[in-house]
Amino acid sequence: MTDRGTSPELPPGLLEEYLAGMRAELATLAAIAERLAAASDDSEALEALRRATHKIHGSAGSYGFMEASRLAAGMEATAKDWVAWPGDPEVERGPITLWFVARLTEMLGLPAPRAPAAPAATTPPLPPVGSPPSPRPRATPPPKPAPPPKPQPSPSPAQPPSRPPTPAPPQRPQRRAATSPPAPSASPTRVPRPRTPSPPTPPTAPARPAPARPGSTDLPWVTPPSPAPTARPPARAPAPPVKPTTPQPTAEALRVPEVIYVEDDAALAELLEYGLRAHGYRFAAYRNGREALRELLALDVQGTHPLLLLDVDLPALDGYSILGALQRERPGVYRVVFTTVHGTEEEQLRGLEAGALDYLVKPMSLRVALEKIKRWVGR
Repeated sequence: MTDRGTSPELPPGLLEEYLAGMRAELATLAAIAERLAAASDDSEALEALRRATHKIHGSAGSYGFMEASRLAAGMEATAKDWVAWPGDPEVERGPITLWFVARLTEMLGLPAPRAPAAPAATTPPLPPVGSPPSPRPRATPPPKPAPPPKPQPSPSPAQPPSRPPTPAPPQRPQRRAATSPPAPSASPTRVPRPRTPSPPTPPTAPARPAPARPGSTDLPWVTPPSPAPTARPPARAPAPPVKPTTPQPTAEALRVPEVIYVEDDAALAELLEYGLRAHGYRFAAYRNGREALRELLALDVQGTHPLLLLDVDLPALDGYSILGALQRERPGVYRVVFTTVHGTEEEQLRGLEAGALDYLVKPMSLRVALEKIKRWVGR
């Protein structure tokens, strides 16, 4: 019975490629088992067994085979003991290795492997390292068409003149006040006639002003129009706070990889490459520790700080030695995250105390790894 996973994060065809690679790996393990059955203290075969189980431990769980990953973890610990004590005659290393191969074959659902005629004592040569993909050009949106010209409004007709004022009514002639007739000359023998009081003079109506010219607003019975309100400028909104502008990366900086990973497991390296490429990262990959250190020391990062996913167990040069050399030669240039199957508390503390940013334990979930990479890169 297999424990094949159905993880939706794997692209079509990648799981089949992993299983095809595992067929060749199982054939190599069967050849190692035959060598250990012939000579249990074969140091080259023991080291090859340790490295093979280490790879399966780190990659099988990432492809959904968790039981196979745990089985390989136990076999890796056993192989380490055999490497430390190669001359122990009481351990039947050949039959135990054959049992491991048969059990792993059953978990992966693969046919029983056949050992090659001339088994190799070491793992096959690693494929060449791929170069980082060039950054994807961003599509430039097409220019927007110019809006049609707006029709100009026709000139409005002249405003009609204001209504002529109503002509003032003709003035009535003033009535003169009645005067009494002249009194006759006085005579000593005649008594003067008493004067009849004259009626009171009616008040004279005030004269109306002369009619104003048409269009004038000085008429007393015409209400002058209220003056047009003076247009006030709209209140200005407060200016938004000026945000500090971040410097844009130069063209040379856009060619520097954002993520660099050093991983000798071909299956896990291919899984990481798929995830990084699908999310548009600029990346570079290396399989050998010594080659990776040489390239990292010579890389011009253009003021950036690439993320370095560094496997602890690497051929030729381990991850701790690479980190120590980078801290001496190029301090603060790379942000290092260790990746390894050794996820014990002591191992994680050792990596953090050595100067690593974080620790990524294998087998890793691609989805979780990409989410962490996004946070580490700063996207």
